[in-house]
Amino acid sequence: MLMLKVLIADDHAVVRQGLAYLINGQPDFKVVSEAANGTDAYARVEQGNIDILVMDLSMPPGESGLVTTQRIHEHFPDVKILILSMHEEQEYINKAIHNGALSYILKSSPDSEFISGLNALSANRRYIDQNITLSKSDIKQIEAGGVDAHLQGYRSLSKREREVFPLMALGYTNKEIANRLFISTKTVEAHKASIMHKLSLNSRPELVRYAVHHHLIEF
Repeated sequence: MLMLKVLIADDHAVVRQGLAYLINGQPDFKVVSEAANGTDAYARVEQGNIDILVMDLSMPPGESGLVTTQRIHEHFPDVKILILSMHEEQEYINKAIHNGALSYILKSSPDSEFISGLNALSANRRYIDQNITLSKSDIKQIEAGGVDAHLQGYRSLSKREREVFPLMALGYTNKEIANRLFISTKTVEAHKASIMHKLSLNSRPELVRYAVHHHLIEF
């Protein structure tokens, strides 16, 4: 059996190292890359040769892991996603699965739960941490799929606009965004105007409220 190539995305280096040690100790998996945030994780998946993404949801500052999950699932559906998070709230679990994650494991759970979730991915099966209790309504919400109507505007943003969006919300200047994304300040201004139009927003405070409400960024 071919080794499945794993990308680990977590903002704490010690967590990435521990996960790499655990994953590389399994017979069918090999960690080939790491990322400290969602944007870098997406860029690495975009390069190819990744079978599984193990990712945290909270990797501040910047794009939320929920958003990265959705972006990767939309553009690289063959990459299987396991969320490893401290968040036990049903809202996070439901959204993560809804956005394309196949497994959801709590960081507070033993290694055996993580390995079970990893093995489920290799068999293309969904796995929810056994320490999480799902109600019938939760299961229905997960299985319903569909698009969150409140995020239709966000989903219409281009790839570049989704890169600009969290930087706008975090208060980066046009010059800082331009330098970070290797584009001109005029291009940044055009993207910002397009984002505000597509989201029907009129000010940065409105954009920040929108981002926080929909868990699109981490501070």
